[in-house]
Amino acid sequence: MPQNLTRDCLSAHDQQVLDSIFNPLDLTSSVMQAIEPEANAELLDIEENSAEVQQSKALEISAIELAEEGQLSEALQAFEQALNVAPTRASIYNNRAQALRLAGRDEEALADLNKAIELCIKTPRTKCTALCQRGVLYRKQSNLDAARKDFEEAAQLGSSFAKTQLVQINPFAALCNQMLRQAFDQLK
Repeated sequence: MPQNLTRDCLSAHDQQVLDSIFNPLDLTSSVMQAIEPEANAELLDIEENSAEVQQSKALEISAIELAEEGQLSEALQAFEQALNVAPTRASIYNNRAQALRLAGRDEEALADLNKAIELCIKTPRTKCTALCQRGVLYRKQSNLDAARKDFEEAAQLGSSFAKTQLVQINPFAALCNQMLRQAFDQLK
């Protein structure tokens, strides 16, 4: 029986359930797309537009570019300058954490991510990113309970990356999905 004919007989919810079974890592159904940060105006970061914020953003962008070029010590200095200008901008801590991770300084990165998450009152997109980064660090440290907690919160904020990580760290769910896929393949 053609797949389209079978799908036409199903409700939208049933189609989404089947999609999640056959493609457990592809969580981009219409429901998931509706809560992605890019598609949700409520998850946009709101920051004041003062001269200090603008200056710190410019320094932060410079620091990111330096980090991407592999100039980590210069990047970390530029992040420090950005923090001196605007010490409560969560984005700077979040991005500096990435540079610290690249430098192999995971404990300092973790401290920056904790600070970023603490400061994310009006910046849910930054919070989502910081939670994902911290979840990755926790996973690297084999602290799966803490990683799961961060990925769950980031997933609630709409992160498809976090949703993928949750599936990957839940071997029971992955095994169930694999068994269901095999059963459905046998029915074809």
